[in-house]
Amino acid sequence: MFKRSAFYFVLPLLSILAFSAERSQQAIRATLQTFIDARDISGAVTVVATKDRILDIDAVGLADVEKNKPMRTDSLFWIASMTKPVTAVAVLMLQDEGKLHVTDPVEKYIPEFSALKTPSGLPAHITIQQMLTHTSGLGEADVAAVRNAHTLGDLIPLYLRAPMQYEPGARWKYTQSGINVSARIVEVVSGMPFDKFVQKRILKPLGMKNTTFFPSKKSRSHPVTPYTKDKTTGVLVAAPPVTDFGLEGHPPFGNGGLFSTGPDYARFCQMLLGGGAFGGKHYLSPAAFQLLTTIQTGELATGFLQTAEYGSHGSNYGWGIGVAILRTPHEGVAAMLSPGTFGHGGAWGTQAWIDPVRGIAYILMIQRPGMNGDASEIRRAFQQSAFDAFAKQ
Repeated sequence: MFKRSAFYFVLPLLSILAFSAERSQQAIRATLQTFIDARDISGAVTVVATKDRILDIDAVGLADVEKNKPMRTDSLFWIASMTKPVTAVAVLMLQDEGKLHVTDPVEKYIPEFSALKTPSGLPAHITIQQMLTHTSGLGEADVAAVRNAHTLGDLIPLYLRAPMQYEPGARWKYTQSGINVSARIVEVVSGMPFDKFVQKRILKPLGMKNTTFFPSKKSRSHPVTPYTKDKTTGVLVAAPPVTDFGLEGHPPFGNGGLFSTGPDYARFCQMLLGGGAFGGKHYLSPAAFQLLTTIQTGELATGFLQTAEYGSHGSNYGWGIGVAILRTPHEGVAAMLSPGTFGHGGAWGTQAWIDPVRGIAYILMIQRPGMNGDASEIRRAFQQSAFDAFAKQ
């Protein structure tokens, strides 16, 4: 009797899988194309990943409308506050080495903080944990003064001169100063400039070759032009490039200084999907990873969807070490996510959310200033199409 080899059956199976992957990519691409056609964005890069492999990666639309430059998978985006989880990982690496603990008071590493008083006049004794969870109450510095800073150390007196906003731990308020103080602590403890530490300990080992605090003309990646939509004409208008970040001679801001690509940031997400491990290398211990992904803010309402405009979903979220954590899914952008999903967005609409229950990460790269990326319909539609293609059970 004629016996068919295993190879005879494998070929049709591979063809089916390839067709399925192509169809899934087309569905995600079609979703993003609707926003390009509506002139909401010029283009996007999307990545869907598990801890072990990239399920889908695509570039659609234009990186520069005036020059008709197509979006590429290695196009470079300012990822803004998606830097914050990287800063958190840097801090937790030092905790794993026994060089600090997030419950330590900041004054242990930056003595000037010992004189800081709360609004009630008590010694503040702010902890690193409070800094990284936006519950410190630390004041924000004058923007013009920050622009004149050259190092993270230069920022410390600016923050200490600003009045405290509230008693530490009393509430959640998104605070840029605390993240930059945390980055400064990394410098003090490690003896390395923050950008050098991140490059040596996180970016280079993960293979994030195009991610940097200081992009230059020699960068191997291709910067994406930011666009806003003219409310009158509906035409995309080029927005001014980011000027407060990415400049040589200025601080490597831990709150929002990184520029990255979709594939690069996906590797960072894969490491987090792997519980702090990627490519056979451990970046965080299980205890540190659990700390990062466990709500540290109690029952405080947190996040960027707290107002009625965005559904009053503050109680649906808590904050871990440098990341937002979804307590309870809700309609809209979280409808397809599992409890415990964590991540962060950026000021120009970039998003990265990691669902540890389904073992999948959703990375969206766009450059659209002036939007609440966490609440955007673009984010919702991308996540839903990716979920339908790869995570739906």
